Amino acid sequence: MNSKNLDLSQIGRITDISTVRTDVTMREVDQLIDIVKSFHCICASPMPVVTKYVIDALADTPDTVVTGVVSFPAGADTTSMKVFTAKEMIALGCKELDMVIQVGALKSGQYDLVRDDIKAVVDAADGVPVKSILEICYLTDDEIRRGSELAVEAGVTFVKTGTGWGPKPTTVDTVRIIKETIGDSALIKAAGGVRDLETMLAMLDAGCDRFGIGIRSAMTIFEEAYKRAGIPMPTLKFFTANVNDTY
Repeated sequence: MNSKNLDLSQIGRITDISTVRTDVTMREVDQLIDIVKSFHCICASPMPVVTKYVIDALADTPDTVVTGVVSFPAGADTTSMKVFTAKEMIALGCKELDMVIQVGALKSGQYDLVRDDIKAVVDAADGVPVKSILEICYLTDDEIRRGSELAVEAGVTFVKTGTGWGPKPTTVDTVRIIKETIGDSALIKAAGGVRDLETMLAMLDAGCDRFGIGIRSAMTIFEEAYKRAGIPMPTLKFFTANVNDTY
């Protein structure tokens, strides 16, 4: 898909909505649920402590899956801890997993450790799609390329750029680097810094397939997309713009 053939009324079908900050309140979780239902978003990404709450709330929304986050945001858990979390999230009802790789190991050149860590989660997922988070804000371009290669070797469904917690945003160039490295071997999810429609469309043209976006940025993007498509915005029950959206 590219920006020319994207139906802007269906922009939710390439959007993962998230509430993954440390200080997320239950009101924001309810906002997440409200937005996902109103815009038919493909995926909701909450923190583990509220994952079951979100799954139950979206039980009547069969076109949305819930992602379980694994080793978020540092990626520095032991592999056995990541495997346990992955299995728990799937047992709760998650249909996808977003896991942070061993970033420090990648930067240290411990490539077998990085690959084996990812593969252990992929194996534990037993067919549930896994998105490996590179946390590109801490990586050089060469490290982004190597991390992408290792993720593909481990069998991931998506290579994901970041958690949104890091000091630098994902850029269009980041997406191009990953796409040039992995081709069609895996899908690409951009997250962290996707805050307006133009950036989203440029990343789509660069090879991105899915976007992880916090609730406030998502509303900004949806409003612009619906305006361009000439579609009225739905009325949301819980949403307010006063949200510290860092994802």
